[in-house]
Amino acid sequence: ALYNAFGQRLISTIYTQANQYRVVLEHNTENTPGLAALDTIRLTSSDGGVVPLSSIAKIEQRFAPLSINHLDQFPVTTISFNVPDNYSLGDAVQAIMDTEKTLNLPVDITTQFQGSTLAFQSALGSTVWLIVAAVVAMYIVLGILYESFIHPITILSTLPTAGVGALLALMIAGSELDVIAIIGIILLIGIVKKNAIMMIDFALAAEREQGMSPREAIYQACLLRFRPILMTTLAALLGALPLMLSTGVGAELRRPLGIGMVGGLIVSQVLTLFTTPVIYLLFDRLALWTKSRFARHEEEA
Repeated sequence: ALYNAFGQRLISTIYTQANQYRVVLEHNTENTPGLAALDTIRLTSSDGGVVPLSSIAKIEQRFAPLSINHLDQFPVTTISFNVPDNYSLGDAVQAIMDTEKTLNLPVDITTQFQGSTLAFQSALGSTVWLIVAAVVAMYIVLGILYESFIHPITILSTLPTAGVGALLALMIAGSELDVIAIIGIILLIGIVKKNAIMMIDFALAAEREQGMSPREAIYQACLLRFRPILMTTLAALLGALPLMLSTGVGAELRRPLGIGMVGGLIVSQVLTLFTTPVIYLLFDRLALWTKSRFARHEEEA
């Protein structure tokens, strides 16, 4: 009834030879302006009679929003918040969820994050699987290239140093672990492993083609591959510095990416030069021990 009276409902169209005219149903508000127009509206009751709207509803004037937002056909109210200094978005989300539990909201009221917070939660949920998929794909490719099940693990052992360096840099700089910073950590997965690849590739070739011992092969690899490793790391590091030191519009969005990459590259560069040869020799001894153990079992059988 309210829509028929005030909604300008199209009920018919009159066609003529020269034109067409739309017939719109609406209430005459000129004679009864304001709230008095609602008193003249008549409704059909269940027994077929006509009753005024005022007999079933109380009409009064109040303040109300100009528009009502809807989400999935339900009315919604948006509550915005800002994250204070020295707090991350994850801390704010956890505080909101804890406060919601203490409010004991009715069952017909539901809450849901939107905007950047929803994107942050979605990124956190998928990031773990993305990293796992990337590591598995790298292991398969490296295993095929080196024809080994063990030495790809030596290369992948450099990845934690990049993550630790990125997190330490973000913590020291007071930056948040947001979606952009997570993208930087994923980029580091592809950049950092090249240090170990350069050393392991040379060491395996020296063992198989020149007959060097594992210790001598990895030692020569460290000596001859130090300059390429340093040059490629510095190139990536200098490329990330503008992101870390950027200013102007949108700099706060790009800065976590640069901070994470610079921190991860520095820490991984320092640590992988020492850890990669050690892990290479450990896995080589493990492979020899495994082969000797299987050979002993075959002889006993």
